[in-house]
Amino acid sequence: MSEQEQTFEQMLNESFKTIHTGEVVEGTIIDVKPDEAILNIGYKSDGILSRNEYSNDNSLDLTTKLNVGDKMDVKVLKANDADGQVVLSYKRLALDRGNKKIEEAFNNKETLSAKVVQVLEGGLVVVVDEVRIFIPASLVSDTYEKDLTKYQDQEIEFVVTEYNPRRRRYIGNRRMLIAAEKAEKAKELFDKIQAGDIVEGTVKNVTDFGAFIDLGGADGLLHISEMSWGRVESPKKVFKVGDTVKVLVKSIEGKKIALSRKFEDGNPWKNASEKYAVGNVVTGKVARMTDFGAFVELESGIDALLHVSQISKDHIDKPADVLKVGDEVTAKIVDFNEDEHKISLSVKAMLAPEKKDDNEDVASVDIDQVISEQTEE
Repeated sequence: MSEQEQTFEQMLNESFKTIHTGEVVEGTIIDVKPDEAILNIGYKSDGILSRNEYSNDNSLDLTTKLNVGDKMDVKVLKANDADGQVVLSYKRLALDRGNKKIEEAFNNKETLSAKVVQVLEGGLVVVVDEVRIFIPASLVSDTYEKDLTKYQDQEIEFVVTEYNPRRRRYIGNRRMLIAAEKAEKAKELFDKIQAGDIVEGTVKNVTDFGAFIDLGGADGLLHISEMSWGRVESPKKVFKVGDTVKVLVKSIEGKKIALSRKFEDGNPWKNASEKYAVGNVVTGKVARMTDFGAFVELESGIDALLHVSQISKDHIDKPADVLKVGDEVTAKIVDFNEDEHKISLSVKAMLAPEKKDDNEDVASVDIDQVISEQTEE
């Protein structure tokens, strides 16, 4: 090689920058294939970025992610491999940045957001700049969730509660955020609601004794006895999870909220004193039976007791001997107690003129006394 050629080669080499293993450089993509990309990094040799050094996804087609002309930062893994090529990595650069980002979030207790890339039996895996973070099932939510598959490919927020880069152990916690958010909403709710308010909520759970209503920060109990002015056989026949309902805040005791659907404008007892005055004749249907009498529904929300002794002039052992649920009954009102919402009926009074009897007072039947006596027996 001549002196002139050596000088030219030296000049050419000197025109390129020098690079070192571990260095971060900027490159321009000059070619992309499904499994690798070629980058001009301003060095005498172009850099090779393989699919494995771009992502952990071994099935990824690089042509769907990279374009000729794009600029990107990469890390030099080998400045000159056996073939004289420069080996580059984007994944490891992202990993370094991810580690730093996670460390800062851990130290500052910051909230991170990432996509769920894998659902395991014991929890979820999210990735932050190529760093895999595990969120145990017990820390995914503030309630037990048997099936976590709904989180697949979902973007979720969490905090890092364990950071150990040496062991590559990174633990996320989503439950803390949910609990904190609920506590804040609960405070806002209790600050603004009071007994007597009418609010809107969503049915969260339905049981045999009532329904739990989510009021947006706390749950309230709508007991079966408060679901309607009328009789409710089963809450599950009235409500289902997800229903939106308007409810009355009946009382607040600490964190317990009692709800009601007995709105005053629908109260059937409001004008009942005139309609069901003593002496009036009414017609209703037998709603339920007991050994001491039959309860007759006069209208939705108003039941009256037809005591066994008032069903007929003849002696009757049990109401079921002559009546059944659904039978229509016409009787006279012999007692009306508006304060306690109690009405007593008598068919016997319809069959013969009312008269005072030494052993029986047809004009009044004490419901509480009758029930008490039957209980003692």
